[in-house]
Amino acid sequence: MTERPTAPGVGAPGADASSRPGTGRGASYQQAGAEPPADPNRTLQAPESAVLDSAHLGDIEGAFGKVALGDIGERHTWKQRLLTFAAIAGPGLIVMVGDNDAGGVSTYAQAGQNYHTSLLWTLILLIPVLVVNQEMVVRLGAVTGVGHAKLINERFGRGWGWFSVGDLFVLNFLTIVTEFIGISLAASYAGISRYIAVPTAAVALVAIMASGSFRRWERAMFVFIGISLVQLPIFFLSHPRYTTIGHDFVVPGIHGGASSAAVLLIIAIVGTTVAPWQLFFQQSNIVDKRITPRFISYERADTVIGSVVVVIGAACIMAAADYAARGTPAFGNFTDAAGVAHLLARRGHGLGALFAILLFDASIVGAAAVTLSTSYAFGDVFGIRHSLHRGFAEAKQFYLSYVAMVAAAAGIVLIPGAPLGLITTSVQALAGLLLPSASVFLLLLCNDREVLGPWVNPRWLNLLAAVIVGILLILSGTLMATTLFPKINVTAVFVYLALAMAAAGAAVGVALRIIARRSGDQAAAPPRQMTDNEKMSWRMPPLALLKPVKWSAGLRVGVLSLRAYLIVAVLLLLVKAIQLGGG
Repeated sequence: MTERPTAPGVGAPGADASSRPGTGRGASYQQAGAEPPADPNRTLQAPESAVLDSAHLGDIEGAFGKVALGDIGERHTWKQRLLTFAAIAGPGLIVMVGDNDAGGVSTYAQAGQNYHTSLLWTLILLIPVLVVNQEMVVRLGAVTGVGHAKLINERFGRGWGWFSVGDLFVLNFLTIVTEFIGISLAASYAGISRYIAVPTAAVALVAIMASGSFRRWERAMFVFIGISLVQLPIFFLSHPRYTTIGHDFVVPGIHGGASSAAVLLIIAIVGTTVAPWQLFFQQSNIVDKRITPRFISYERADTVIGSVVVVIGAACIMAAADYAARGTPAFGNFTDAAGVAHLLARRGHGLGALFAILLFDASIVGAAAVTLSTSYAFGDVFGIRHSLHRGFAEAKQFYLSYVAMVAAAAGIVLIPGAPLGLITTSVQALAGLLLPSASVFLLLLCNDREVLGPWVNPRWLNLLAAVIVGILLILSGTLMATTLFPKINVTAVFVYLALAMAAAGAAVGVALRIIARRSGDQAAAPPRQMTDNEKMSWRMPPLALLKPVKWSAGLRVGVLSLRAYLIVAVLLLLVKAIQLGGG
């Protein structure tokens, strides 16, 4: 794109960050870019910047454009704004399309085959969840210049950090396994042995990632995003029942009534649409792309567009699976995504082949994003270079962690006799159960003024995020109850838990207000109001300079209780998966 003139004293477009001296605590990296280390093996930056890898400083190099480091000019025309958006767009779209991965295709297809389109309403409710969670990580990435795993580790201590990152590593690895399951199922439809398709896909994933160029990697991702649009012709060729679909989007219901299996599937839909890995991926990808607070509005737009795209794609898959099984003995008897492709093939129009292409493409995008999310977190936790701007020789450990995960996940899928369909659904449900824990830490970070300064959450956003966490806990609580008592009234359990959660939320709100009133005379003075330019230039100081987090006794008890509850919920999920696996 055509670059705007640079501001005086900022430096020429594309100039190295080292040419500008640091300006101290809280300065923007445009002005305080750390000097690259003389030792080529050194990773950490000089104290002027919180950024861990010097490759995270510099020009924004997107798939469709470039924004120079010193370009801080206003965008007054629509052309200038569109060119800037083209350069910025990527992390939001990739994370959302990657979320409609093999597990997503399988879960949405199961919903369509077993329940027609009666679960479409869940997708509409998930749009605000997607936007709220991902908007918070957009701010964290642009303002801090540090990945999500590193922030949790540094602000809450190694114990809590390893709990959260440990969850991520386990869940991500299992998710990568489901991506290779998707690849093997798509290959089986085409008559290709998984022993050929899976290793070939693994090599391709490594080749795409290890190019040493962020721009080349992002362009490759956009190619796969383009292929994913095959879901639109699949939808229109599936003779959609528009009136029924419109009704199911706005009127909640479950075909055949509520049951523990339906609740498990709803939690799986939540888990596959709003997965914990998304938080880690988008924040680190924003850092790696070098997006700063000045461009947060563009990245927000990228995220909102991606949220709409993911819901449209999920609806297309549900409608196609409904069409595939409607009026046949296969209705209500989902096996796996390849089974849906074979059912669609009987309907003609090449629908089976198109669905197999969609499944394969979704698996590749998902595997690329989830594995990279884990490698980013690995680099954060162990303080090693972790940027796609670096080649293999400069960041061996970063790339080797990626290769190791891809190889191990591919190897598991090649083991004969594994219940692939059940593994896929259970992993998505596990993601749904672990999401409240990830959301709580995200909420705490976004209220940490040391981390976000003027970019902390407004009160209304905290309230909305708390409601979202509460709903997720209600869903997981319902699953626990139906697992322990299979004949219990699912709807009644959900209503009672919702009332209990609302009462608990009201009690906590009253308690916090009383505490605030009693400590009002000792409250700290409100922070000075910043100008728009100061806010756009504010970035988190080095982590070592931040004041430590002070946890109240109530918060500590609450987080410990949440952790204990989720451990029990995960164990019961395993019980439910074993029950379903046994017929």
